[in-house]
Amino acid sequence: MDEDYRQRLEERLEQLENRVALLERNLDLVASGQRRASLRSLWRRPPMWTFEQHAPRLLNLKTFKPAPTIPANAPRVAMVTPSYNHAQYLGATIDSIVGQTYPNLYYHVQDGASIDGTIDLLKSRGNSISWTSEPDKGQSNAINLGFAGIDCEIMAYLNSDDVLLPGTLAYVVSYFMAHPDVDIVYGNRIFIDREGLEVGRAVLPRHDGAALQYVDYIPQETMFWRKRVWDKIGPIDENFHFAMDWDFILRAQAAGFNFVRLPRFLSCFRIHDAQKTAATYAVGVKEMGILRRRVLGFDPTQMQIRRAIASYLLRQVAYHYSYKLGFLRY
Repeated sequence: MDEDYRQRLEERLEQLENRVALLERNLDLVASGQRRASLRSLWRRPPMWTFEQHAPRLLNLKTFKPAPTIPANAPRVAMVTPSYNHAQYLGATIDSIVGQTYPNLYYHVQDGASIDGTIDLLKSRGNSISWTSEPDKGQSNAINLGFAGIDCEIMAYLNSDDVLLPGTLAYVVSYFMAHPDVDIVYGNRIFIDREGLEVGRAVLPRHDGAALQYVDYIPQETMFWRKRVWDKIGPIDENFHFAMDWDFILRAQAAGFNFVRLPRFLSCFRIHDAQKTAATYAVGVKEMGILRRRVLGFDPTQMQIRRAIASYLLRQVAYHYSYKLGFLRY
């Protein structure tokens, strides 16, 4: 894509997002009773956490913007996929990363000694990926094992049931190259079902560090960071088995690293019955409580959490419907 044309597109998108910001402020004119009812509704089912928003439909990959051209000497990206008995989805995950055709990519699958055909799948990929299959101590440990000793400039991990959208690596690296002050980026996500059909989308507003102390709204599968973040705050904390990404994010925020939400759909989050998010939610509640106590210094009530994130949720709704109505395009 021509650099001047891309710059004009980015400027236009910035203008549209500024218009959305004006719409956000207009929401404050809603009567107080209506506002309270709206907030209760948002808390129950905010669009960004409503996975199944419509009937399954094919995901048209041709509608996404083309990726920028990346030079052959582009920064090295290291990606790790932790996996255990996910052969049903792992092939699509691998294809979505290898298919990026990024010129300087290290990709490793760290499998926990699966017994469902995963090893045969990995063997069938030949030398196109790096992989290891051995017992581990859980997802966090597998991620750390996968990154051990890797020399790179940009890092990310993608779970074995999620997929990258076309052009994501080129877009992310291009942004990092143009913004040396930015340390961590993330973007919008698409929800897909077990068959890979689209069932919803989450369009996020700009980054809000205050709200992030109360809830983790960053889609992990869209997040990339510079290795300097990992080097300073350390690897994934293996004491966490559900909220390990939020712990990593909060430690990075506390260390002063700069976050940016990118105006693009970057990845797909797969919804299925056996996914860890649904199966271990009780563990998640406990771990999220630990993190809130550590960051805030107290145990917030549900009402305090609602009030703290209300503004962010309102902005997310504004972005969500502005996108659905065509005012914003990603």
